[in-house]
Amino acid sequence: MMKHIFICGSALRGQPDHQNLQGAKFLGAAKTLPKYRLHSVKDGWHPGIYQVESNGISIPGEVYEMTESQYEYLLANEPPHMYPATVYLENSSEAIAMLYPQELIEQHGWEDISEFGGWAAYKSS
Repeated sequence: MMKHIFICGSALRGQPDHQNLQGAKFLGAAKTLPKYRLHSVKDGWHPGIYQVESNGISIPGEVYEMTESQYEYLLANEPPHMYPATVYLENSSEAIAMLYPQELIEQHGWEDISEFGGWAAYKSS
């Protein structure tokens, strides 16, 4: 069964971990509904996103169609603590994204980069 995966970090096109998608079919650019916050985990190692009840932003990214084996490979290569969850996109669709526990972000005080316009924009700033 094919899965739709929302990518918003280091596996975006032009980013260092894009090969982790293993040639998954690019379906297009997308943005989440404004229900999330974006942080720089471990001083820029990878993004951490989580859903919030208020003060959320729309996170830009890309949606890919993946086979089960491509998805399993992606999961196996994600940083520690990341977990798959459904995210809600502006076009009224849903996809799976890798979220990060809000409590760990708060515990470590990692920088909130929600206003940068996405991970790629943050990394190039």
